[in-house]
Amino acid sequence: MDINFPLVLVVLVFVTGVVWLIDALFLAKGRKEGDTEPTIVEYSKSFFPVLAIVLVLRSFIAEPFKIPSGSMEPTLKNGDFILVNKFTYGLRLPVIRNKVVELNDPKRGDVMVFFPPHRKNYYIKRVVGVPGDVITMQGAHIYVNGVLQPQTVKAKLPVQRPTHIFASETLGGVEHDIRRQIVPGRLSQDRTYRVPEGQYFMMGDNRDDSSDSREWGFVPEENIVGKAFFVWMHWPSLTSLPSFGRSGSIQ
Repeated sequence: MDINFPLVLVVLVFVTGVVWLIDALFLAKGRKEGDTEPTIVEYSKSFFPVLAIVLVLRSFIAEPFKIPSGSMEPTLKNGDFILVNKFTYGLRLPVIRNKVVELNDPKRGDVMVFFPPHRKNYYIKRVVGVPGDVITMQGAHIYVNGVLQPQTVKAKLPVQRPTHIFASETLGGVEHDIRRQIVPGRLSQDRTYRVPEGQYFMMGDNRDDSSDSREWGFVPEENIVGKAFFVWMHWPSLTSLPSFGRSGSIQ
């Protein structure tokens, strides 16, 4: 079962803050000099400032995430730890997610964290279509409003009997790497998608191994979490050591 960490954090901040406030306004006045504070008060005073700072940073500045799958390879790999900018697309209240400050809208080519329409888990994909776009898939190639998004093949692997292509793609002016099969899979079937107002069309960079908008539909604006912008560590499992060789900005 997934833990709703934002809700847990908000509850902890509220409880520790209330305990501290009640003690300061009422309980502390009745204690004599030399009396010890109740344990719950002592812990609340210690943890409330730390929890409050974490809540503010995590809700409005940047939030860490771990990449759980290979759907964004080669850009992001399973086990990458990334940072997500929480204010680029506007400030939202924690838990209830109401937007309180309007800022920028997602752009084609952005790597975005969001809640898909069919699940309550965080997903991460690339923005391919913004509201009003017409996205056409022809095999492994993408047309946005009738314009082909160029690809340049970098390698075909394995060398002897290649099954996959690694290529550079330019989408909305953003150049990034993608991985696709020599023979396009079912998700790369020829099809056209019209992106409704207030929604976004998302795809993984691992084009034939990504559960994305081609399978479960568009992402509503209110489901946006933030823009992924930095890989700070790679740690695929507890049986291996973390590494920092992949650290850098996300394209």
